[in-house]
Amino acid sequence: MNIERKLIGPRMSDIVIHNGVVYLSGKVPSNLAGDIKEQTKEVLATIDKLLEEAGSSKAHLLRTEIWLSTMANFSGMNEIWDEWVVPSATPTRATVEAKLARPECLIEIMVTAVVK
Repeated sequence: MNIERKLIGPRMSDIVIHNGVVYLSGKVPSNLAGDIKEQTKEVLATIDKLLEEAGSSKAHLLRTEIWLSTMANFSGMNEIWDEWVVPSATPTRATVEAKLARPECLIEIMVTAVVK
Protein backbone atom coordinates (compact mmCIF):
# COMPACT_ATOMS: atom_id res chain seq x y z
CA MET A 1 0.00 0.00 0.00
CA ASN A 2 1.49 3.31 -1.12
CA ILE A 3 0.24 6.36 0.78
CA GLU A 4 1.97 9.72 0.33
CA ARG A 5 1.31 12.48 2.85
CA LYS A 6 2.29 16.12 2.33
CA LEU A 7 2.22 19.10 4.64
CA ILE A 8 1.88 16.82 7.66
CA GLY A 9 0.81 18.40 10.92
CA PRO A 10 0.23 17.06 14.41
CA ARG A 11 -3.50 16.68 13.80
CA MET A 12 -3.82 16.12 10.06
CA SER A 13 -2.09 16.16 6.71
CA ASP A 14 -3.19 18.80 4.21
CA ILE A 15 -2.67 16.34 1.34
CA VAL A 16 -2.92 12.55 1.16
CA ILE A 17 -2.34 10.74 -2.14
CA HIS A 18 -3.28 7.08 -2.59
CA ASN A 19 -3.72 5.07 -5.80
CA GLY A 20 -3.61 8.20 -7.96
CA VAL A 21 -6.27 10.01 -5.93
CA VAL A 22 -5.60 13.24 -4.01
CA TYR A 23 -7.50 13.92 -0.80
CA LEU A 24 -7.31 17.43 0.66
CA SER A 25 -8.23 18.23 4.23
CA GLY A 26 -11.04 20.72 4.77
CA LYS A 27 -9.81 24.24 4.03
CA VAL A 28 -11.03 27.39 5.73
CA PRO A 29 -10.02 31.02 5.13
CA SER A 30 -7.28 32.58 7.23
CA ASN A 31 -8.83 36.05 6.82
CA LEU A 32 -12.13 35.72 8.68
CA ALA A 33 -13.03 39.41 8.30
CA GLY A 34 -14.28 38.99 4.72
CA ASP A 35 -17.76 38.22 3.46
CA ILE A 36 -18.71 34.89 1.91
CA LYS A 37 -17.37 35.86 -1.51
CA GLU A 38 -13.98 36.91 -0.14
CA GLN A 39 -13.72 33.84 2.08
CA THR A 40 -14.72 31.53 -0.79
CA LYS A 41 -12.11 33.09 -3.11
CA GLU A 42 -9.40 32.61 -0.49
CA VAL A 43 -10.33 28.97 0.15
CA LEU A 44 -10.45 28.15 -3.57
CA ALA A 45 -7.05 29.80 -4.11
CA THR A 46 -5.66 27.62 -1.30
CA ILE A 47 -7.19 24.54 -2.92
CA ASP A 48 -5.58 25.48 -6.26
CA LYS A 49 -2.15 25.66 -4.57
CA LEU A 50 -2.57 22.37 -2.73
CA LEU A 51 -3.80 20.56 -5.82
CA GLU A 52 -0.76 21.84 -7.72
CA GLU A 53 1.50 20.64 -4.89
CA ALA A 54 -0.15 17.21 -5.22
CA GLY A 55 0.25 17.08 -9.01
CA SER A 56 -3.39 17.77 -9.80
CA SER A 57 -5.71 20.68 -10.61
CA LYS A 58 -9.33 21.77 -10.40
CA ALA A 59 -9.85 20.21 -13.85
CA HIS A 60 -9.32 16.83 -12.17
CA LEU A 61 -11.80 17.18 -9.29
CA LEU A 62 -13.91 14.17 -8.43
CA ARG A 63 -15.80 15.28 -5.33
CA THR A 64 -16.33 18.44 -3.32
CA GLU A 65 -17.90 18.91 0.09
CA ILE A 66 -18.82 22.42 1.17
CA TRP A 67 -19.94 23.49 4.62
CA LEU A 68 -21.54 26.91 5.07
CA SER A 69 -22.25 28.56 8.42
CA THR A 70 -25.62 29.58 6.99
CA MET A 71 -27.45 28.69 3.80
CA ALA A 72 -28.09 32.43 3.41
CA ASN A 73 -24.56 32.46 1.92
CA PHE A 74 -25.35 29.78 -0.69
CA SER A 75 -25.86 32.12 -3.67
CA GLY A 76 -22.81 34.28 -2.86
CA MET A 77 -20.64 31.18 -2.55
CA ASN A 78 -22.06 29.75 -5.80
CA GLU A 79 -21.26 32.99 -7.65
CA ILE A 80 -17.56 32.57 -6.82
CA TRP A 81 -17.67 28.79 -7.30
CA ASP A 82 -19.16 29.17 -10.80
CA GLU A 83 -16.33 31.54 -11.79
CA TRP A 84 -13.71 29.11 -10.44
CA VAL A 85 -14.84 25.63 -11.42
CA VAL A 86 -13.99 24.21 -14.86
CA PRO A 87 -17.39 24.00 -16.62
CA SER A 88 -16.59 20.80 -18.50
CA ALA A 89 -15.11 19.14 -15.40
CA THR A 90 -17.54 19.82 -12.56
CA PRO A 91 -17.20 17.38 -9.67
CA THR A 92 -19.90 15.75 -7.62
CA ARG A 93 -20.74 18.17 -4.82
CA ALA A 94 -22.61 18.43 -1.57
CA THR A 95 -23.25 21.71 0.24
CA VAL A 96 -24.66 21.77 3.76
CA GLU A 97 -25.17 24.20 6.60
CA ALA A 98 -23.04 23.45 9.65
CA LYS A 99 -21.72 25.03 12.80
CA LEU A 100 -18.08 25.66 11.92
CA ALA A 101 -15.12 25.77 14.32
CA ARG A 102 -15.16 29.58 14.64
CA PRO A 103 -18.24 31.82 14.31
CA GLU A 104 -16.42 34.20 11.92
CA CYS A 105 -15.65 31.33 9.56
CA LEU A 106 -18.35 31.25 6.89
CA ILE A 107 -17.12 28.33 4.75
CA GLU A 108 -15.06 25.15 4.71
CA ILE A 109 -14.34 23.15 1.54
CA MET A 110 -12.85 19.69 1.11
CA VAL A 111 -12.01 18.18 -2.29
CA THR A 112 -10.91 14.90 -3.80
CA ALA A 113 -9.17 14.83 -7.18
CA VAL A 114 -7.20 12.60 -9.55
CA VAL A 115 -3.46 13.09 -9.98
CA LYS A 116 -2.76 14.38 -13.53
